[in-house]
Amino acid sequence: MNEQQKQSIIEAGKAYFRSTIIPNHLRNLEKLSLRSFNINPFLINYLAAFLCGNTEPVSLAKALVYPRILGTSLNTSFGQNIQVFISQLQEVVGGASGIDGIDIEFVDALDGRRKYCQCKAGPQTINKDDIASILGHFKYLMNKSRLDRMGLQFDDLIVGVFYGEREDLSAFYKAIDSHYPVLCGSDFWERITGDCNFYNRLSKAFGQVVEEDGIDGSRLILSKVNEIAGEIKEKGGL
Repeated sequence: MNEQQKQSIIEAGKAYFRSTIIPNHLRNLEKLSLRSFNINPFLINYLAAFLCGNTEPVSLAKALVYPRILGTSLNTSFGQNIQVFISQLQEVVGGASGIDGIDIEFVDALDGRRKYCQCKAGPQTINKDDIASILGHFKYLMNKSRLDRMGLQFDDLIVGVFYGEREDLSAFYKAIDSHYPVLCGSDFWERITGDCNFYNRLSKAFGQVVEEDGIDGSRLILSKVNEIAGEIKEKGGL
């Protein structure tokens, strides 16, 4: 893959963040209120003191808002909307696969063979039911290959995990990997691009979107913290 094609993937990733991840993230931040949280009064006071050294309303609000907006909600949004990124990736590597259960097809930059790939977001993002579904699609394609003399090998059918490390793959992925390769994070992106550093380039590019678009996240978060701190004051504490 040449540099122009690699840059096209990076730009597709940025477009995914601009069109989907950032708007969802901002909406999730905006709609937060005190009632959005299932609060454990013992833990929240401890966490506020641990984070800020006191249990003032602003400290309590920070202990509520920071984990939600910088962690769980964003990870959920990324996984739930990964099909948007897959669609944009399809355009770069040559269009959507016409085979049921296959998201993208590409020529492996390392072994030169055509790969038929089902894409997933991260190393913990499938469940037990996904095992049978993925193996079923791959088995069908292997059987079709024999009938049509496509010459497929088992390692031509892969699961590509967009981010993470191989050692962090869930037991569900490992069950699939005992039959067909599961390529994770840098290994997956190197197979597509031939560039062992591409995974790092892509991940850094996502952070650049915030700078390029002039998004002042710290101001937005502080505004929400102050808003929730006001609710805590009205309630008389937590």
